[in-house]
Parts: sequence; C-alpha cells; structure tokens
Amino acid sequence: MGTDPLTLADLLRVANTPGFDRWQEQIRRTGGCSNPIHLQGSTVTRDAKTGDVLYSYTTEQEPGGRLRVACGNRRVSRCPACAWTYAGDTYHLIRAGITGDERKDVPATVRDHPRVFATLTAPSFGPVHNRPASGRCRCGAQHAETDPALGTALDPGRYDYAGAVLWNNHAGDLWRRFTIYLRREIAARAGITQAALREECRVSFGKVAEFQKRGAVHFHAVVRLDGPDGPDTTPPAWATVALLDAAIRAAAARVAVPVPAAGDFPARTLRWGTQVDVQPIGALGHEELTEQAVASYVAKYATKAAETTGTVDRRIGELSELDKLDLPAHTRRLIEACCLLDDAYPDRLLARWAHMLGFRGHFSTKSRRYSTTLGALRQTRADYRARQERRERGLSEDLDDADGSTLVLAHWTYAGQGHSPGESWLAASIARDLRLNRETAREALADLHDMDDMEVWA
Repeated sequence: MGTDPLTLADLLRVANTPGFDRWQEQIRRTGGCSNPIHLQGSTVTRDAKTGDVLYSYTTEQEPGGRLRVACGNRRVSRCPACAWTYAGDTYHLIRAGITGDERKDVPATVRDHPRVFATLTAPSFGPVHNRPASGRCRCGAQHAETDPALGTALDPGRYDYAGAVLWNNHAGDLWRRFTIYLRREIAARAGITQAALREECRVSFGKVAEFQKRGAVHFHAVVRLDGPDGPDTTPPAWATVALLDAAIRAAAARVAVPVPAAGDFPARTLRWGTQVDVQPIGALGHEELTEQAVASYVAKYATKAAETTGTVDRRIGELSELDKLDLPAHTRRLIEACCLLDDAYPDRLLARWAHMLGFRGHFSTKSRRYSTTLGALRQTRADYRARQERRERGLSEDLDDADGSTLVLAHWTYAGQGHSPGESWLAASIARDLRLNRETAREALADLHDMDDMEVWA
C-alpha cells in the first residue's frame, strides 16, 4: 500500500468501524475533501398548515455523530478535491466571458467583441538563473526545466529582496491604477472624453495572479470591450483589438505607485515590468490562442499561490519558525525581507503576509459585468443538489416555496475539522477515483465532439 504502519493501523480501524459505508458516502459527497468540516445538529421539515413532520434528519445516527461537509479551500496544496471544484468554477466563469453563455447571463455575441489575453509582469530586482533562448544562463550553465536553481538570484548579496516583496505587496494597487489608466488610454485613442467613454463603452476583465519562480507576482487577464451596458450591448465601431492592445501597453507603462522612505529604506517608485504580453483570443479556434486554452490557463492558476516557489501555505508567526522549515534559500530571503520591512511599513502588514512573499491581494478577480460570479455558480450547484434531495424525500422541488406550504427548522453546531491518518488515506483514494471518473467522462464527451462537431463543456 505504501503507507506507514500507524496510518495502516488507523485505516484498518476505520474500515472496521460501524457505519463505515455511510462514512464513505459522506466523503464521496464532499468530493474526497482533505479537510472536511464536521457538523452536529438536526433539521425538521413540517407542513406549515398542519404541523405534520414531512422529513427529519439528525446527525446522531451518522458515523461519530457527525456530518462532514467540504472545506471549500481553493488551494490545491490544502485540498486537491475542493481546489479541483474551484478551478472548474473559475473555468466556467472565465469561459462564459469569452464565448458567452445564456445560462450565465452572457450572450454568445461577446465572441464578436474585442478580446485579448494580457500578461503584466514585475520588473527586474536583479539577475536570476533562467533558461534564455540561447539556452545558456548567465552563470554559464544550461539549466533543465526542473532545476531548482531557476528563478533564484545569481548574486543574493546584490538582489533587491526589499523591492521584490514591496512590489508584491503593492501589486493590487498597481492593478487598480492600471485599470484606471486603461480607460483613459482607450478614451484618448477613441478621441473622446472619459465621460463620453462611459456612455459608449465598458471595459470588462477577469484576471488571475501567478507567482513566477523568482517569487514575483504577475497577472494574466482576459480583457474585453463591451457596449455601455455590458456584454449584451454592442461595442462602438472604433473598439478594436488593435486599439485595446495599444491601450493596455500604454496604460501599463504609465502606472507608478510611490512608496515613501521609512527607517533605513529609501523611497522608491513601483512600476510594471517591461515585458507586457497582449494576444488576441481566437474565436472558434481560428487563432493560436483558443478560447478554451485561455479559460483552462486561468483556472489552473486560480488554485495555486506562493507555495509554488517553495514557501509554506500558512502564516508564519516568527522568524525563528523558518529554522524548522525546509525552504529554498531564495524564498527564505524573501520571507525575511517581509519581516524586516514590517516595522518600517506597519500599514502594509508585510510580516502577516510573509508566507505569501508580501502579496496580500486576491488571486482571482473580475469586473462586475465580465460574466457570472463564483457565488452564483455555487448556488446553482447547491440548488441542484437540494432539488435532488427534496425529490428523493417526496417533497416539492420548489426551493422558493412561494405558497409557504413547508416550514424548515434547523440547528447546527461546529464539531471539528479534518481526518485521522487512515481517513486521510481513504479520502485521497476516493478523490482520485472521482477525478478519474470525471476525466473519463470528459474524454468520452470530447470523442463525441470530434464525431458530431458539437460543443463540449470542459
């Protein structure tokens, strides 16, 4: 089995515990969650007129007297199962804003709107080991893709670690200012005022943050031009991909966020890096960058964070904790820089976000009218499951219960979280099986797509 003796012993204990089949059913319903939340309580559904009990449930009959529900964590390092669901939701959110989806209040006509996939990066804080087009790094070596040296400083003593973490810390401010300048640049290129722009065109976007190997954040964004009222209105004739491309590059070059001097640290001005990439998104696969590829790319990074650089995915209390962690030297220096800068810039909460190398923004965000919301997608899934359960119980599937025919009384309390070692092993096995089944079903749909030339949801 490849498991340690303690885990194996606990696994056998769990498998022989009364109610094991029901425990497995609970974990399957969470998708194989790695760290489920335990609840205790009950719910009773009564006929509002007669008071008769139509359905009742209590956790007293559940394994351990608890109901387990998914933790919902987006980070794949914390819970691969819940992160997989989060990535799927992000995929549909981003894709709806590219291809349109009437079920998500985005018309298919957005495919005719100017749309680009833009990448904004951080500037250089010093030379790092890399794999240039020439194949040979400045250090003289030809690094393999998996070489842990990639992204680390060539000369740690001269690398600007303070600048790197301050840039990460202000990345959200840089993005906010970028969106402001972008609208100004679009108006200038269209030959209209900013007030007139609001009456003719709306800028919509969905973005995700990604950590580079050097520990600097950069942003990938789908940027789209709509009519004044959003995706269901036609953008003006002057709104083109070329205009949007030029406006993005100009706006990125204009952004500047000043950071005042503090203590021994000098004043500095933070800017975007010079590497700004803007690519048109192909409609129906006519361009190299397809709609599905963009949505998949954004969804992939929505579940990752700074741990891809070798850091931890939890807050660090004190610097002394670093001695207990197996961290790459470059990553450790970035964390130490956060802690050293904390007193100088107390309002930036750098020490609190040291495990994120200073970054304190959201990893996935969108403008108001880009497409649907993650909350709406989750509510749709919850409503679907609720209707299933009501149907199984012989109750009306009307969740709104407009006529007030039923009354639901519920009481729940938090009773813990997580798994024992044996439960963790079993939950991971269940998660793998569920994912394999889903991937097999997706491949079958893809084959059907190839045969019948029909659209397939990823």
